[in-house]
Amino acid sequence: MRKIALAFAFALAVPSVAGAAQCITSQSQFGAFKQTLAQEAAAAGVGQRGMQALQNAGLSGITWRFESNPASQTGTRHRSPEVFLKSRFSSVNSFISGAQRRLNGNARLFQSLENRYGVPGSILVAIWGYETSWGGYTGDTPIVSGAVTLASYCRRHPRFREHAIAALRLVDRGVISANSRGGPSGELGHMQFLAGNWMRFAVDGNGDGRADPNNAADSLATAANMLSRYGWRAGQPFTQGSANFRVLSRWNDSGNYQRAMAYAASLIDQ
Repeated sequence: MRKIALAFAFALAVPSVAGAAQCITSQSQFGAFKQTLAQEAAAAGVGQRGMQALQNAGLSGITWRFESNPASQTGTRHRSPEVFLKSRFSSVNSFISGAQRRLNGNARLFQSLENRYGVPGSILVAIWGYETSWGGYTGDTPIVSGAVTLASYCRRHPRFREHAIAALRLVDRGVISANSRGGPSGELGHMQFLAGNWMRFAVDGNGDGRADPNNAADSLATAANMLSRYGWRAGQPFTQGSANFRVLSRWNDSGNYQRAMAYAASLIDQ
């Protein structure tokens, strides 16, 4: 799913350079886009491993096809929460029961996250379930290729450029490798973060000294931190129209998504 871009958060970290990468309208222009993006990445301090990952990145066909057909995307038409959930799960009941099992089976973790960040486990487990079936499938698209392809596409450029550069930084830091796979837009890990969001909000949730998007506890803690940093109000409702509901737009800017997560969380809480 598309997480709302945080381009403003990286404006200082990604300086403007002459010949900044321009969006492209043809797959044949992808190589030229990478060349100009490499200038920006170098100016932003991306190291050798990240630059090599950019050099080796190919255009992601699934990303390009997805962006070329907006009507196929779940957020383009108004859908009820039930229909939205059933687009990915066999039934609302199966989703809710699966979420409740994970919530109850990890009760101490979710309670500790709510105590620290104020975000209830029902919201986190709903997002986790919808994004990756609770870690069951985290994607099969090369993360760097997906992020760079998305950044090149005119409908998404330039607000996703910073996430492409962040993906290169994550390669530098060893958080991901040049070959790591995730969602078609460069999303990574259990909660499908965009790379820039992971860089900004990453939390070590299991106490092993590092934040790993492929570790469930780290990913859930980072999601809670992100929502909290955007103003989640502990103990307050998250129904449509509430302040907490508006915070969900920071996670995903689709109204369908926001309504479905709030609806699912309300059922999980029962």
